[in-house]
Amino acid sequence: MTDQSKIPLPGEPGSEGTRESSLLERASGAFGLDPFSPAKMPVRLDEPQMKRAKAVKRDEPEADAVEPVPVSMPAPEPSLPVSAPQRSIVAPTIVEQPVRFSGPRHTIDREVLLHNGVIVPDAATTALLEEFRIVKRQVIAAAQAAGDAAARRVLVCSPHPGEGKTFCAVNLAIAMAGERDGEVLLVDADFGKPSVLATLGLPTGPGLMDALANPAIKVEDLVIATDIPGLFVLPAGSQTHADSEFLASARTAEVLDRLTRGAPGRMVVFDSPPALAASPAAELAKHVGQALLVCRADRTGRSALEDAVQLLGACPDIKLLLNAAHFSPSGRKFGNYYGYGG
Repeated sequence: MTDQSKIPLPGEPGSEGTRESSLLERASGAFGLDPFSPAKMPVRLDEPQMKRAKAVKRDEPEADAVEPVPVSMPAPEPSLPVSAPQRSIVAPTIVEQPVRFSGPRHTIDREVLLHNGVIVPDAATTALLEEFRIVKRQVIAAAQAAGDAAARRVLVCSPHPGEGKTFCAVNLAIAMAGERDGEVLLVDADFGKPSVLATLGLPTGPGLMDALANPAIKVEDLVIATDIPGLFVLPAGSQTHADSEFLASARTAEVLDRLTRGAPGRMVVFDSPPALAASPAAELAKHVGQALLVCRADRTGRSALEDAVQLLGACPDIKLLLNAAHFSPSGRKFGNYYGYGG
């Protein structure tokens, strides 16, 4: 190794001049490096050539990659056969042609009515008229409530003869004829012993039985018009021993339907034979919507009423009508009110 301690330090005796030399100068002098001089420094240094920055093409940020999520799509429903929309079939409205009564008009003798003890139209109000006003109101109300043609056909019957069924049928028909919004047809259906025409003083002629026996006959052509507004009469017609069989035939429904066809304000009252004396009453009960079973207050027994009700069971509405009653527990007394004050 070189002994560094013998190297004179600047300012020490033996160094050149008095100027203190640096360590490098002294090293240069020690190793003979003086001929080397520093390279000349250029006055101006060349400007370093600027490098143009290249445009960096940045890639567009890619959207976050989303891993596809398996979606379970609903399985397509099996295509069902599509049926064509159903068309509602509307039944054509059948408008019934009204059956009108256009027979000859007959005058009813009021004296005959008075003699037979029935209601006399245009006469003073009597107890009899008031009683049958109440009866007819209930019958008409029941027909209007039912709303069909059968309910406008009313059978007036009794268990036995002589209990007042013709008397009640005629008075009920005359009372109904007074309605302002309707009319009434009184049918004598007691083929064995017809009495309606005699009660009203009308002439005899063909009637219901003839229309049942002969399909060529229109029943409306046999109807008798009267001078009482709204009152028409159909006679019983020719007598036969097969009246029950004719009533049981299909022709009966057709004939009776014509009596109410197209006339919603028309009531039809049948005066039938007694239920316990002849079978036509039970047959007619199949074609009516109401039945009035007349019982006489001092004659008709309970067993007779029960038997008659059973025979008329085909009728859906059977009412009892008490005839010849002279006592009212409630004090009912019609006919004396009109013409008196307060």
